[in-house]
Amino acid sequence: MADSPDAPLMGRVEGEDHDGLAGAGHTRIAKLEKGGPGLFVWTLTVAAGISGLLFGYDTGVISATLVSIDSSLSNRPLTSLDKSIITSSTALFALLISPLSSVLADRLGRKRVILFADLLFTVGAVMQAWSTTVTGMVLGRCVVGAGVGAASFVVPLYIAEVAPAASRGMLVTTNILFITLGQVLAYIVGWLFAEHAARATGWRWMVGLGAVPSVLQALVLGFMPETPRWLVMKGLSDEAKGVVQRISGGGAGGGSGDGDEQGAAVRLADAVVKEIEAEVREEQVARRLRGGEEGLAAMFRELLTVKRNRRALAIACLLQGLQQLCGFNSLMYFSATIFTMVGFRVPTLTSLSVAGTNFAFTVVAILLIDRVGRRRMLLYSVPFMMVGLLASAYGFTRIDLSSSSSMPQGPDGGDNSGQPQPQPPSSDRQAALLILASIMLYVASYALGLGNVPWMQSELFPLSVRSLGSGVATSTNWLANFVVGLTFLPLMEALSPARTFTLYAVVCAVGYGLVWGWYPETAGLSLEETAALLEGDDGW
Repeated sequence: MADSPDAPLMGRVEGEDHDGLAGAGHTRIAKLEKGGPGLFVWTLTVAAGISGLLFGYDTGVISATLVSIDSSLSNRPLTSLDKSIITSSTALFALLISPLSSVLADRLGRKRVILFADLLFTVGAVMQAWSTTVTGMVLGRCVVGAGVGAASFVVPLYIAEVAPAASRGMLVTTNILFITLGQVLAYIVGWLFAEHAARATGWRWMVGLGAVPSVLQALVLGFMPETPRWLVMKGLSDEAKGVVQRISGGGAGGGSGDGDEQGAAVRLADAVVKEIEAEVREEQVARRLRGGEEGLAAMFRELLTVKRNRRALAIACLLQGLQQLCGFNSLMYFSATIFTMVGFRVPTLTSLSVAGTNFAFTVVAILLIDRVGRRRMLLYSVPFMMVGLLASAYGFTRIDLSSSSSMPQGPDGGDNSGQPQPQPPSSDRQAALLILASIMLYVASYALGLGNVPWMQSELFPLSVRSLGSGVATSTNWLANFVVGLTFLPLMEALSPARTFTLYAVVCAVGYGLVWGWYPETAGLSLEETAALLEGDDGW
């Protein structure tokens, strides 16, 4: 299997003494290794990040869609079960596709898997827009979910394999920024069509517009190179050197430097490619030592029987599971439903404040992730998530939900017939504002920590099982996402909103204790140092 989403291309040579790199160009080479991303790398990141935009849009737009469909599907209002199945079907198919995408990324290349995801996004958007039954809508969401599952694995993989080591965390987090931007756009589109379009057709435009960015990215893909690591795996070392030269040249100023800088870039490219070739040989030797076994079954045995691999897998799955079981995506999927329930007259616009908060604090996370460190970001942010959840739970105890909970409302604050409802009492309005403020606190804290740190998962795995381990962890994310999407509304009805949010706070508290005891700080460490850390017997 190939390297994982966060495996650094330049990180394999950083800080080492390379044969043939001494002399007048050595200082320039060191600059290239440790420099920030240049225009070429940023261009590739943005081009690949369109998939993240689609990811965010398709997960965010369902929030406004659910409160706008009315009786357009199957000639009846949607039940809570309908909403749960429509929502969770996306996560279910993402769960099924994400492990397969790691295999396809090795065999076909990163670009082809991105193109495959674009095809799924486009077909799924059209299916949703044309659906006339709940079943048809679910099928469309399943196809979109398959696209989300492929993109969620391969896009961080592509970005990380073209990223300078010093900027790896920032660039991978940039993909998450695109996801949050997609969610913001989804809420803006949802509000515009819910307020200014015909109720019977507005939601169809919401979901159908998801095809536009996917078509755009499919056109851009022809200008994007394959990653150097995949090219070396396929025996295309000369082509890989050309890509590395463009990456390193960009890091030193876009590839327009003088002759010494260009010469340093050439020598650095040779060293990087030789290092990748050495890693490939090491993996082949390791397989021979295992008795010549190859294939997925042999890799699974290595992942589960080697102590440091088991530790890495446990930590990665912990973080990915906690990212979803804390309940965040229940807000992305059902925020308009929640804000309708508590009495906001324009819930789709109110939901935009949640998406905007997520976007803004993801920008902050990009600036801090490589400075503060992964472990500290989690330990500092999760307690504030718990405060936000508990404050929301308190707000729900101070509001009368007896009428709204039994009568789902439309986006104008009326019921499904379009008739406006009376203004809620002053105490209910205050409680609703408390719930909104608490949710924004929770979302801001999530964006700083759990929203991005779990995607640094492959720093924990050695090369031989890095892609497989990351694929399993990503599947854990989508499994937990599926559970949350399927159970959130039933929990709200069975336990009450206050108890449901308290339950999520308890999950965060348990996760905080596990992160404190299990998760080591990996920022600034080489992959070898991280592997050695996981081989020890003590805690961190």
